[in-house]
Amino acid sequence: MKKQSSKRVSFASRGLKYKLRLALYLMAVLPLLVSVYLVSNYILPRFGLRFEVMATLGISFFVAFLGFFVIKQVFDRILSVSTEAKMIAAGDITRKLDIEREDEVGDLGDALNQLTNRIRNNMDELKNYSEKTTEINLEIQKRILVLSSLLQISSLITQSAKLEEILKLTVEKSRFIANSDLAFLLFRDENKAVFHTKIADGPNAQHLYKLEAEFEEAMLSKLAKTGRPLILDKDNPQPENVKSLFLEQFRLRNVLALPIYLRGRLVGLLGVGNIKEQFNFMKDDIELLDVFAKQIAIAVENDLLLHRIEKLEIKDALTGLYNETFIHNRLQEEIKRAITYQRPCAYVLLNLDNFRKFHDNFGSLQTEAALKRVAAIIRESVTEIDRVGRIGDNEFAIVLPEKNKRQAQTIAEEIRKKIEFVFSEEQDNNKKITCSGGVSENPLDGVEAEELVARAKDRANHAKQQGKNRIAV
Repeated sequence: MKKQSSKRVSFASRGLKYKLRLALYLMAVLPLLVSVYLVSNYILPRFGLRFEVMATLGISFFVAFLGFFVIKQVFDRILSVSTEAKMIAAGDITRKLDIEREDEVGDLGDALNQLTNRIRNNMDELKNYSEKTTEINLEIQKRILVLSSLLQISSLITQSAKLEEILKLTVEKSRFIANSDLAFLLFRDENKAVFHTKIADGPNAQHLYKLEAEFEEAMLSKLAKTGRPLILDKDNPQPENVKSLFLEQFRLRNVLALPIYLRGRLVGLLGVGNIKEQFNFMKDDIELLDVFAKQIAIAVENDLLLHRIEKLEIKDALTGLYNETFIHNRLQEEIKRAITYQRPCAYVLLNLDNFRKFHDNFGSLQTEAALKRVAAIIRESVTEIDRVGRIGDNEFAIVLPEKNKRQAQTIAEEIRKKIEFVFSEEQDNNKKITCSGGVSENPLDGVEAEELVARAKDRANHAKQQGKNRIAV
């Protein structure tokens, strides 16, 4: 209470209006009261109510009022500057003081206007910097996304992933270029101008899988020669037949498509598009899509090379035995030789029992070690003219020239017993491996490799159904 009362009495805490009123009292009211007192007690009793006295009093009142008016005007301007300064300090930098007179108060108002204008300009610059920073951040994020996408695609290629998986990922990432509504990968029919959709990504993209797009041979020749992208947007018009093709079949108004080359031949098109009005593709969009198109070409070429390598390879990398392709071809050759010289040729298929359970229990390393031991047992149990191969995860095949079904059965039984004996020494029952097998012979079971393989597989499955660890003939 004492603090509040002291604030009320304190002169320093009062505003300018209060101080101006107090100044009026001090300058005008009290002097006037003194003048009235002197006039009424000393002048009027001596001289009476004369004109000179009245004129002097009137002039005194007028001068006092005029002085108060001038002071009030000055203080009003100061109060106006103070009010505007408070509003500017509160955040309203759009306000501006009206400079009526060129005096100290006017200089103060002008300085405040200059300061406000400078703050306004700085705010505009900060806003521009903020917008530029936002654009730069968006561009950086876009570049990071593209780099991440390229790393993902490159990783799949180096890991020899399935071509379909690589193409799907590439098309999905391409759709983010230029905020496109649709991305597509077209492959060209052999020696034709017709393209079919391989992969499509985007809302309502399913209609593209039924698409059969036919481009003019002249356009394809131009693409193949120049290597330039096919662009359809506001600044890059195309012939009416191309525009109608993309609008009617692809349902796109704007299209950016990059050619895909394989050994110098145009084999496909990677494209993105949308249905926006007055749209332009940027230079960065073209460069990014070109990178993705080159990645697709690398993936396709890599897939072709892998298939060629698989055809050239004849040995299984883990066991050192022949692979399925070699065994199949060798069996076919031995059948032809057997038919020509009227000699027998047998085929044995061995399948390890409970192989999946063994792998789940002991992992890849022990499984690979077990497969190598089995491969060694089989290899040591046949002659030099016989051919042994690993044709599946847990399947082994033996081509036995000059041997009939009974002889082949004897060899298969010996191998079965050896495998059972070698792994019977394991303390853990889950590590005891056995095998089941089937035997077939040319020409009793067929005159083609496929027939002998199928008969042997059926008999191996039958042996498993009969209780496993046996050979079926």
